[in-house]
Amino acid sequence: LFYRFISENISNYVKKLDPNINYQEMSDEKALIGKEDIIHVKGLFIKPSELFQNIVKNCRNDENLNETLTNIFLSIETSAKGMESEGDINGLFSDANFNSPKLGNTVRERNEKIVKILEAVNSFNLGDYKNNTIDVFGDAYEFLMTMYAKNAGKSGGEFFTPQEVSELLAKITIIDFNDPNFKNKTEIDKVYDPACGSGSLLLKYAKILGKDNIKRGFFGQEINLTTFNLARINMFLHDINFDQFNISYGNTLKDPKHLDEKPFEAIVSNPPYSIKWEGEDDPALANDERFNVTSFAPKSKADYAFVLHIIHHLAANGTAAVVEFPGILYRGNAEQRIREYLVKTLNCIDAI
Repeated sequence: LFYRFISENISNYVKKLDPNINYQEMSDEKALIGKEDIIHVKGLFIKPSELFQNIVKNCRNDENLNETLTNIFLSIETSAKGMESEGDINGLFSDANFNSPKLGNTVRERNEKIVKILEAVNSFNLGDYKNNTIDVFGDAYEFLMTMYAKNAGKSGGEFFTPQEVSELLAKITIIDFNDPNFKNKTEIDKVYDPACGSGSLLLKYAKILGKDNIKRGFFGQEINLTTFNLARINMFLHDINFDQFNISYGNTLKDPKHLDEKPFEAIVSNPPYSIKWEGEDDPALANDERFNVTSFAPKSKADYAFVLHIIHHLAANGTAAVVEFPGILYRGNAEQRIREYLVKTLNCIDAI
């Protein structure tokens, strides 16, 4: 789906520049002349011969389809090397394995499956790019992830927050608490999710406020590599360009990537529930100003570590909305002391 999106996106970008040009039919040599300009705007480059539209036409006749796609995806990833968008494109297709035995035992079986997938994606009625809001791609992607999350059961929550929950959290954070009538803000400086999964929470702001009303962009961090790739793809599919988002890969508690970007006016998160962490046993964490405020979150339950991380990144005029495991409201010892600190010292809890 993403491959189709970026192929149509670039084709229509070129068509917009010159209505007389059909990028799909252009020679690769001629297209390479404008490669740098396309990457500067779109973040990546695809040769005309490697466009989804052209590959799907011939996919039934390509005995080496698995290798063809492997090489195309590598070519797309490396097209941004040395460019501003390199970090946002690098590794996007790392989970696409066209030689996987899951697709079939032989090359022929795998290619038959890949043909079916390509033709199915090609058959999706996503309309003409320039006549529709691009969210039709994003909505299709969200639908597919919703179906996967339902089938995956409990583990689905690791990367996907249901849209109804996402919308509620985003709406809470855009309330202007300084306004006597608690009106909604019409724009936000920047938004952040420290455990962003596939980015569904962040993208609710684009739906509710419009992406142009998130003035300085969308920021997030994700520890799972596959989910990190899903998040970046999700951004592109919702027409959030590479220069409007900063999704980083890594452990938020041990290696936070956005300290230089704080504070954030709106933070939403559905962090992992009651996972283990090193806490004060790690010298770096023991002296970290995010956590060294009162008792440390228990090593067996990092819930409050995420809460304290979020508060550390929150602007004075900002609001955070977080989904948490109910146990953090009643468990004793260190977590009780952290609760008292949040309520009595910081006075930062408005609602539960």
